[in-house]
Amino acid sequence: MEILIASHHSTEFNITLAVQVALLHDTIEDTPTSYEELSKIFSEEIAAGVLALTKNEALPKAEQMPDSLKRIKALPKEIWAVKLADRITNLQKPPELWNASKKSSYLDEAVSIASYLEGRAMLILNTGSKN
Repeated sequence: MEILIASHHSTEFNITLAVQVALLHDTIEDTPTSYEELSKIFSEEIAAGVLALTKNEALPKAEQMPDSLKRIKALPKEIWAVKLADRITNLQKPPELWNASKKSSYLDEAVSIASYLEGRAMLILNTGSKN
């Protein structure tokens, strides 16, 4: 829903790209599906967006998010929007098993993400739902 809302508040927003990447954003990270498979089935652009949203687990944990954000920032605004929308959605009702410390660190990371993505972050943050 965050992507649909963002599309109505942004000029020249490629809703097709954004929705496809949003639906597939955890595919490489959480399934055996490869970048090559996504590229072949969907497109190079969609696969690149999903890959940018995928943490590189070969890196130390502290470097994974900065690395992903750097890759996201090199792509179209729709990929930025997916990252922000995913974080907003996850903050609305965190999993019950998360303790206060995990919730706090996730929120702090969300603020860092929004700050790193600067102006485009404000589009999503200002139009996101308040539930």
